[in-house]
Amino acid sequence: MTADLRETPTVKQLLAALPCEASAETWGEEVYFELPVKAALEADAQQVVEPGTVCYWVQGSSLALPFGPTPVSKGEESRLVTRCNVLGKINGDPRQLKKVKQGDAIRVELLPDKA
Repeated sequence: MTADLRETPTVKQLLAALPCEASAETWGEEVYFELPVKAALEADAQQVVEPGTVCYWVQGSSLALPFGPTPVSKGEESRLVTRCNVLGKINGDPRQLKKVKQGDAIRVELLPDKA
């Protein structure tokens, strides 16, 4: 999957840490995995986001990719465990993340510029 990222302090830290590999964790309809990034909570952090939002969970040092309800959701919303930094948006259908299983290998990398 690919994503469009915003320009935020956390995104800058993430890009500096790439490429990186991790083991997938799942929590309801969310995939998350730990990254070698330590970032502070940003002013516009959110707990309820649109499916497919790329988030950074500060307390867990993890990228969080919600694609539907989680165990703390009210109804069909995508509610994260706490407020998280919003980094961007997944391109395409985020429900493809449903295929990811606990323990799957994840690789996060920067795609080369097509300019």
